[in-house]
Amino acid sequence: MKKEFVLKKPCTHIAFIMDGNGRWAKKRLLPRHLGHKEGCLRIVEIARACQDLGLKVMTLYAFSTENWNRPQDEIDHLFNYLDDFFLKNIDEFMERGIKIKVMGDVSRLPNHSQIVLNESIERTKNNSRFVFNICLNYGGRQDIVQACKKIVSLVKENKMKEEDINEETFKSQLYSEELPDVDLMIRTSGEVRISNYCLYQLSYAEMIFTKTPWPDFTKAKLIECLEEYQTRDRRFGSIK
Repeated sequence: MKKEFVLKKPCTHIAFIMDGNGRWAKKRLLPRHLGHKEGCLRIVEIARACQDLGLKVMTLYAFSTENWNRPQDEIDHLFNYLDDFFLKNIDEFMERGIKIKVMGDVSRLPNHSQIVLNESIERTKNNSRFVFNICLNYGGRQDIVQACKKIVSLVKENKMKEEDINEETFKSQLYSEELPDVDLMIRTSGEVRISNYCLYQLSYAEMIFTKTPWPDFTKAKLIECLEEYQTRDRRFGSIK
């Protein structure tokens, strides 16, 4: 009988690039959007697993600033699935003490999705056992640029002095705000790149690229990645 997995090396914040939904569907002769529908089921499973294994923050790259270039029909399905996901799972999020956070410029999202997101964020705002952080209309470069603009405005309004600008004050203006930096980033489906994802937050993250498409990424696959993570020597620039 296999021993129950125990996370021994500190891993507070795990981030995912959920790649391969469309290819998963195509392989099964299904429309691409059904791959996204199946992928939503994995989100629930992996969120439960991350919390149960002792992690504190989970970030998902759900819709990038570049994803607007996809067919409109696929985009429409994506946001309908997003609405359904929160509406179906909000009660469980409350039971588990999960706080919902969103990174990105949500003003471009469909109105119905903005309403569902805002209601979900408001309802879970006082939860503190786990953070479910979802990136929507998000890009790492966009994140850094918007942080710079906010700092410029603060300086112009005499709410911040130029000499007060440092890594901590800059980090506080990112979409991630108070969240800790990413410890482990996992990208599914075989692509080996970060695709403009959390460029600042991934500075010292360990990265694992698995060939498993997101709809097939189970708790067992997550544990395999965490076992690999525990073999990594995280020196953060030192020579210890």
